[in-house]
Amino acid sequence: MDTHEATPVALLEKFTEPGSLELVNAAVFSLDDADCVAVAKAASAGIAQLEAVRFRAIAQLNRHREGARSVTQEVAFELSLVDNHAAAMVAAAEALTTRLPRTLNLMDEGKLAGFSAMKVTAATAWLSDENALAADALLEDRLPGRNSDQIRKAASHAADTVDRDGADARTARHREGRRLTLRHGETGVASIEVEDGPVEKVTAAYTRIDREARALKTGGETRTLDQLRADVALDLLLGGTGGAGERAEVFLYMDLDTYLGLNNDPAELAGHGHIPAALARHIATGPNTVLRRIITDPLSGQVLDLGRDRYRPTAGLDEFVRVRDRECRRPGCHRVAQACDLDHAVPWQHGGHTDADDLIAFCRRDHRLKDEPGWTYHLTPGGTLTVTTPTGQSYDSAPPPLHEPRPRTAEEPPPF
Repeated sequence: MDTHEATPVALLEKFTEPGSLELVNAAVFSLDDADCVAVAKAASAGIAQLEAVRFRAIAQLNRHREGARSVTQEVAFELSLVDNHAAAMVAAAEALTTRLPRTLNLMDEGKLAGFSAMKVTAATAWLSDENALAADALLEDRLPGRNSDQIRKAASHAADTVDRDGADARTARHREGRRLTLRHGETGVASIEVEDGPVEKVTAAYTRIDREARALKTGGETRTLDQLRADVALDLLLGGTGGAGERAEVFLYMDLDTYLGLNNDPAELAGHGHIPAALARHIATGPNTVLRRIITDPLSGQVLDLGRDRYRPTAGLDEFVRVRDRECRRPGCHRVAQACDLDHAVPWQHGGHTDADDLIAFCRRDHRLKDEPGWTYHLTPGGTLTVTTPTGQSYDSAPPPLHEPRPRTAEEPPPF
């Protein structure tokens, strides 16, 4: 192929040849509008084909492991995905390589993106294998050129068409799948959502929230209706009536100098991540805020001791470990430690000790993952946890320091 005369699209079709992709990237800056669209389309087709390869590889891994739950966590590690997305990819890979071969073939032809293919697998998940194959045949000519929302609707319609008698079962399946999800957004914000709730209850709940929000929209109210709906909904969830805010417990890690306004170092909200100093001070100075003294190692910034002055007695070691770890210690999991189990890094039956040097926080799912064959865990004296997967890949996890290391001067006494 003469790369001096080849178009960027032609180069993309052979991008695996040495030097071709570099030539495409260099040529992009001289493209006209039509060629820009053509290159983007060709690249999307190539991505779809590679996604098909990825689905086949994940499906094969799942078969090798006989569908073990730990496959999801391993895929999450290796592909740097959150667990929910990894689980959806494993389920989609299994469906595409068994029940939906025509949909997978469309990916091979570059006509269907992986995201859209997952819409098909989700919409047909409730069907029997036989009916899934029938829906797959119906959809073969209906998917190319459609966006993901159109594909979702087409797949749902095809599923209903091949199993009209199963509509009631499908509705029940969806309602049984109801769940509450928390999604952290940009700094200082998050979203909470009731997914797949009963339509009559969700509609009634929204109607109540909207009614109470509109009642608050008086002449002196500066909040928008959207803001009022959000505020009312959160207040109701926290046990209020839609009016004044209610008390809730969150765990904020904040340097004393930041609290006093002597610096603007970011603080950390457990489960969410870093937040700006101004927002941290706003949260910390609330009327129901309870402050705790945490002693850190000045050289590492890690927690050494937990102050005991609080509005109720502490649970000692249990509380210290949760405060120190902040979140589930499995790399990539952000469930707050207060909602986790405490587990021995070295199993009790293998010589583990019930002390701060051996106890770590794991959410229930990752606690169970430790017992899966091929997974090993090693905790260093400094608190770094190394997780090794069945394929031999290792990942480290350590609570980030609460502050930057601060070497002591010769005149300073030790912390104890």
